[in-house]
Amino acid sequence: MGIVDVVEEVAFNLIRQAVIYLPEDVKASLKKAYEEETSEAAKTQLRAILDNIELAEKYRYPVCQDTGTILFYITAGAEFKDLDKIERALINATRRATEEVPLRPNSVDPFTQKNSGDNTGRFIPYINWEIAPGNTLEITVMPKGGGSENMCIAKAIPPGEGIKGVKKFVIETIVEAGAQPCPPTIVGVGMGGGVDIAIKLAKKALLRPLNTPNPDPNLSKLERELYEAANKLGIGPMGLGGRTTVLGVHIDYAFRHPASFPVAVAFNCWAARRASAKIYADGSVEYLTHRGVE
Repeated sequence: MGIVDVVEEVAFNLIRQAVIYLPEDVKASLKKAYEEETSEAAKTQLRAILDNIELAEKYRYPVCQDTGTILFYITAGAEFKDLDKIERALINATRRATEEVPLRPNSVDPFTQKNSGDNTGRFIPYINWEIAPGNTLEITVMPKGGGSENMCIAKAIPPGEGIKGVKKFVIETIVEAGAQPCPPTIVGVGMGGGVDIAIKLAKKALLRPLNTPNPDPNLSKLERELYEAANKLGIGPMGLGGRTTVLGVHIDYAFRHPASFPVAVAFNCWAARRASAKIYADGSVEYLTHRGVE
């Protein structure tokens, strides 16, 4: 099997893993929310979510009927072979996954309203590239559901508002989103750069596991403050009230222009799906998540 065939096979496996098996850190956070919940309605909803996760794993079927838009995050070693063929391999993997997993066809032409039927189309699946030293290829897939995507937003706040303005914008966004992104959610926040950079940072921040602290102490403190504030809102699981509105808040930033302070907020629903693997130059594969279900 050539290296491009390996990439396609691994990408297919990652899509399958992601849509069926939630990451362990997400499951642990949902279980903790259930154990700590005092609202009967919220506890019932969290129990239904946990049962849904268990049934998806038992029957090996997607955990949510909305299998999302397929987003890939690629960290490519500069010396990795056939980089120009990777995109085609990822597209083929997406088409195969649509038929074999199966995935719901979610790729629609905005002009004709025609569904491609295989989750591919212009710039879809979307591929985020990062070039690194070395000769390995790391692939992460994030199937992004439409409900949580609809609530993502980016805005340039007045620079004079600073971090207080960031906090205000994030909490107001969570309030406005309400039940629509299927809470409890993971909230990604991107600051600085341009508006396009901020939203990219916010979405990528969703990939950090919930049990991995932010290494920047200032960001870690801000994440905790926003997490605590969000969970005092009382929105709760699926908007039914309760203690847990968000499972985590993850923040990243870029330097900004003095006259501009872009801030973006991205949501992942409780079905926060992601899966990763590393491919080595000799074609061997290391699955970084979902070990045992390769």
